Amino acid sequence: MPLNTHSDRIEQLRHCTVRILFAPAVNARGGSGSGVITESTGWIVTNAHVIQNNQPMVELHDGRRFPARVVAFARRHDLALLKIDTLGLPAAELGDSSRLRPGEMVIAAGNPLGFTGAVSTGVVHTVGPLRGAGPNNWVQADVRLAPGNSGGPLADALGRVIGINTMVARGLALAIPSNVVRDFLRAGVRKAA
Repeated sequence: MPLNTHSDRIEQLRHCTVRILFAPAVNARGGSGSGVITESTGWIVTNAHVIQNNQPMVELHDGRRFPARVVAFARRHDLALLKIDTLGLPAAELGDSSRLRPGEMVIAAGNPLGFTGAVSTGVVHTVGPLRGAGPNNWVQADVRLAPGNSGGPLADALGRVIGINTMVARGLALAIPSNVVRDFLRAGVRKAA
């Protein structure tokens, strides 16, 4: 079924967004973050900092839960690739982050503060490094993020994922650009094969 409206695209993005649950470590609380399904066969990308142990649980939009395997991990880019054993999942489309321009509308989906499937909108501020935050490029946007949004998708107005939400700095949401994510996914899937 084609996605005809903006609300259809947002709903599809919500269905591709998962909740990552992790058990508490010693003297710590359990918690959750977000992730995005990149392949219908159970491949999910999230932030490395969301993965608190090697036994995360993934909760789908419909409430089903699956244990996940950590397949690849890139601390430098704060990315992790997970695999769950199920088929027929709704998968997000990756966009081209190099085509982003300041002022473009973006949509963040995730599970902030325990609110499952929350979305917020804003605009791109810039794409590039953030002074004092190392050499990595970031999609910087004025989208509202909260704890639990980490690892979830930042999408363009057509619902294509153009970044993975990571943190807030200087009042702006920072996301890992989709072109970095695409390279990480290719390497991670090859490693798993």
